[in-house]
Amino acid sequence: MFADTLLIVFISVCTALLAEGITWVLVYRTDKYKRLKAEVEKQSKKLEKKKETITESAGRQQKKKIERQEEKLKNNNRDLSMVRMKSMFAIGFCFTALMGMFNSIFDGRVVAKLPFTPLSYIQGLSHRNLLGDDTTDCSFIFLYILCTMSIRQNIQKILGLAPSRAATKQAGGFLGPPPPSGKFS
Repeated sequence: MFADTLLIVFISVCTALLAEGITWVLVYRTDKYKRLKAEVEKQSKKLEKKKETITESAGRQQKKKIERQEEKLKNNNRDLSMVRMKSMFAIGFCFTALMGMFNSIFDGRVVAKLPFTPLSYIQGLSHRNLLGDDTTDCSFIFLYILCTMSIRQNIQKILGLAPSRAATKQAGGFLGPPPPSGKFS
C-alpha cells in the first residue's frame, strides 16, 4: 500500500510536469500570452495604486475612471483565459487517456488509508471501485486528484508560471476574493 501511495505521488508529479510542458509549448512561450500577461500585470498594479490613493469623497469622474480600468482588466483577463484554452483541451485529452490506463492498473486496490471518514458525498470518489465497507480506504482516483491539485500549483510557482498575486487579486472569479463593498458601490 505504501509503495502504491508513493507511485501515485510520483505519477502526479510526472503528469503535472507534462501538463506544464504542454502549456509552455502551446501558451507560455507565445508572444500574445507574454503581451497579455504584461498588460494584466501593469493594469493590476496601476488599478491597485489608484484604489489606494482615492478617498471617500472622490468625484464621479475618478470613480468612472476606476470602473473603466477595472473593465479593461477584466477584458484582458478574459483574453488571457482564451489564450490558455487550447492547452486546457490538450491537457484534458492527455489526462483522460492516462486516467483510463491508471484506473485499469489500480482498479480495486486500496492505495492509502485515510485518517478520517470522508463526507458522504465524497465517499463515492474516495472509495471508488473498492470492495468492502471501510470508508477510510482510499482509491487511486481520490489520492491522484488530491496530489495533482496540490503538486501542480507548487510546480507552477517553482517554474514561475503561476499568475501574480496582484493579477489574481484583481481578477476575482469563482474562487477569488469577494468584490470590495462600500467604497465604490
